[in-house]
Amino acid sequence: MAYFDAASAAPLHPIARQALQASLDEGWADPARLYREGRRARVLLDAAREAAAEAVGCRPDELAFTSSGTRAVHTGIAGALAGRRRVGRHLIVSAVEHSSVLHSAELLEAAGGTVTQVAVDRTGLVDPAAYGEALRGDTALACLQSANHEVGTEQPVGAVAEVCREAGVPLLVDAAQSLGWGPVEGGWSLLTASAHKWGGPSGVGLLVVRKGVRFAAQGPVDERESGRAPGFENIPAIVAAAASLRAVRAEAAEAAVRLRELTDRIRAGVPRLVPDVEVVGDPVRRLPGVVTFSCLYVDGEALLHELDREGFSVSSGSSCTSSTLTPSHVLRAMGVLSEGNVRVSLPLGAAEEDVERFLAVLPGAVSAVREKLGAPVASEVVREENVLVVDSLGKRCPIPVIELAKVIGDVPVGGLVRVLSDDEAARLDIPAWCEMRGQEYVGAETAEKGTAYVVRRVS
Repeated sequence: MAYFDAASAAPLHPIARQALQASLDEGWADPARLYREGRRARVLLDAAREAAAEAVGCRPDELAFTSSGTRAVHTGIAGALAGRRRVGRHLIVSAVEHSSVLHSAELLEAAGGTVTQVAVDRTGLVDPAAYGEALRGDTALACLQSANHEVGTEQPVGAVAEVCREAGVPLLVDAAQSLGWGPVEGGWSLLTASAHKWGGPSGVGLLVVRKGVRFAAQGPVDERESGRAPGFENIPAIVAAAASLRAVRAEAAEAAVRLRELTDRIRAGVPRLVPDVEVVGDPVRRLPGVVTFSCLYVDGEALLHELDREGFSVSSGSSCTSSTLTPSHVLRAMGVLSEGNVRVSLPLGAAEEDVERFLAVLPGAVSAVREKLGAPVASEVVREENVLVVDSLGKRCPIPVIELAKVIGDVPVGGLVRVLSDDEAARLDIPAWCEMRGQEYVGAETAEKGTAYVVRRVS
């Protein structure tokens, strides 16, 4: 089985396993106690904090260990907002942030605060100037991920941090996907990360708050982790997380070259081997091991099952999966195709032969899914004042797009097709199809049932 989902959770690094096993015998006691066992535990905890701080590029007393990366994000945003509550209750986030950031933003809005989402381009990249335009007198905090978790696009953190610094607004950086590859550059104020993204054990997050940043921890606190992560520290896991971070950093430069070559092979090979595919994400500013593409006329869940049967573990941001009925917020914000979406994220030890085998089996897997979907119950097609109307109400993606593709040739150049659909994915996938196929997307109209998506035939 080839595991190609390292962006979700990287396999446990051998160094992490060794450190975890070794520290189980020494790190079980309370590090706050002064007896021998407590002192041993404290030495391990302090050494792990120093190693992690060195990797981040901060002071050890600025770094706290949390129970997860999500907990680090929630604690960091809540504490920074509370620390600057006299300034205001306005938060800035990008439209492609991790759900942990967006959920914190929703909580702020529910409590009466305001949130501005900064848009991205079709590659998932933010414009630093847009952050500058979003800043207000009551802005308490801005958030920006260092690299996107779904498409791998790396963000201009340094430039955004400078814009925020000039306005006196702290910037929180979610570095979960990138920290294993190197420190985050720029004058950021807060940083969060998650150990299982770089090959450490799950259940360990990092929260860094620079000295001078106003921060007020929310909820019950105790004396542990500067009051920012209450509860008994999981010292063996923390030691393993710090050890693995140091280990992957030592391998990062060489591993990045190797993984970029493999993902470049996928980026070039998929459009050549499979028709009607859109490779998404920035082609240059991206994480070394991540490549994401979307296939027209393909059900995402069915494709993942086909690839799983062939021995490949990949993930998807498609709306056509069992876990969601709406398109990925990242793909939606980028305005790219969501149906048949596949994210390949290679772990450090990914084998070249596995990548070649993936490229060999992918065309057959896509064809099998398309063949299964190629003969759905035909949608009702009628003509209405020289406009072809396709009724796809009640049908999930990618059926509305498949039916659009079937009939576009039945109208003359300049003619219109009106696709009726009540699937939210159609709002994203029909314009994306037009972009890919060189047709004109006219817009969406309210219909008696669902929405009418109007397309003009150009060629």
